[in-house]
Amino acid sequence: MIEPTDPGPPRWERSARVAGRWTLRVAVALVGALLAVLLFGRISAPIGPFDASLAFRPAGGNATVAVPPLGSITVDVYDGPLRLDVALQRVDQERAEALANDPVRLAGVVTEVSEDLQSAVVRLVWTTAGLAVLGAAVTSLVVTRRRKEPLIAAGVTTVLLLGTAGLGAATWRPEALSQPTYSGLLANATSLIGSAEDIVTRFDAYRASLEDIVGNVGTLYATLSSLPAPSGGGDTVVLLHVSDLHLNPSGFDLVRQVVDQFGVDGVLDTGDITDWGSGPENRLITSVGTLGVPYVFIRGNHDSAVTAGLVAAQPNTTVLDASTVTVAGIEIAGIPDPRFTPDKSTGDDDAGVDVLEESGEELADVVEDLPEPPAIAMVHDPRQAQPLDGLVDVVLAGHTHDRKVSELDDGTLLMVQGSTGGAGLRALQGEYPEPLTCTVLYLDAETGRLQAYDEITLGGLGETEVMIQRHTLPTGEQQESTGGTEDGALDEYLPPGDASAPASPAE
Repeated sequence: MIEPTDPGPPRWERSARVAGRWTLRVAVALVGALLAVLLFGRISAPIGPFDASLAFRPAGGNATVAVPPLGSITVDVYDGPLRLDVALQRVDQERAEALANDPVRLAGVVTEVSEDLQSAVVRLVWTTAGLAVLGAAVTSLVVTRRRKEPLIAAGVTTVLLLGTAGLGAATWRPEALSQPTYSGLLANATSLIGSAEDIVTRFDAYRASLEDIVGNVGTLYATLSSLPAPSGGGDTVVLLHVSDLHLNPSGFDLVRQVVDQFGVDGVLDTGDITDWGSGPENRLITSVGTLGVPYVFIRGNHDSAVTAGLVAAQPNTTVLDASTVTVAGIEIAGIPDPRFTPDKSTGDDDAGVDVLEESGEELADVVEDLPEPPAIAMVHDPRQAQPLDGLVDVVLAGHTHDRKVSELDDGTLLMVQGSTGGAGLRALQGEYPEPLTCTVLYLDAETGRLQAYDEITLGGLGETEVMIQRHTLPTGEQQESTGGTEDGALDEYLPPGDASAPASPAE
């Protein structure tokens, strides 16, 4: 008798097995390719005067150029699963100086940058493709342990890469290059270089503006790379002093960019984060809780109790009210401005110097009751600082919108910040735009003594100038600041005439 032959599994089951096998192959190849690209798929290349890094990252297409601490530029130039990330890291001082000293080269800087970028992207494409194929093959060999599988994985990855390249080429939109999206401080770039329509008709002006931006960013990076170390050795705590943001979004962007670029351990805000302390203004305040570092705040005369409460409700924030807090091992004391006078026209700012000095004395009592004096005291108005002279090494203040560093009679360093928000909308009232200012403080982690500080200044509305200046203090003693006052440093903050006269309307 002839035994019936086994027909084997049904056709649908065989098809399902084949489909499952190929799905697994594609998944393994894709995972291996992505891991290799994410771990090793970044190259360094010179782009004009800059040293930059380039990489493809999983995302929905587009190209992004990061310019820390100024922000980033995104161009929706193609579609696909990979985004091109370009990050300007530093400026080559020799190339920057050669560019600045050669008018012919400066006139062609945009062409030079474009050619360098194109060359770097081509090298990145080949590097990424090679890493993806190699990563897929190695991962397939490790997972399956079959000799033929790495070849299949390499073939699958090659097909995926060709498909990605084809999608990018099919959706290439060169017109998008004239319509970039700006973030951070570069969000105001359209006001500097004109709209997309203007760019088309005024390319020469657009080119000149790009040269200005490239030159200024080059200056910024040259300054950063040439700054001396803040100390000769030991651990350093980095704190950022800001004040008088006055709800300027560019000011908040500046804070975020400096926190990231300088590795800041905490932000110290000496008040006037708002203009009127009203509910609608408070929406922007929530961004302080997303900085990723401690944020210490005292109320200014423009900040309401509601504003202070909203700041205190954000993650990782502290509002000081005749109290202290420790940030990265550095103890900080602070007290708010005793006044709430958002409307200068009402005449309610005539409380005078007495009430300010009384609040300073209240904080001095807190300091004297501590086992060890804090490293820093925070007040809003410099006239609150007098009672703290000799009790703390450094007093931070704001209010005047005029940056000044001076030594008080008993050796305390008074550091008055300008306006990190460029005076907010008040910048539109004056003849010249207020610059955006902040200061990076470097303190000895063990002793809490101030070792050095960087004064950062960005031009106000319509300006592109960036300046960073480092001041180093001698070890063991305070340095007398250039341009500061000597004895009786607080005299300049007293209003002329009657001691109870109101402060300047610009404050």
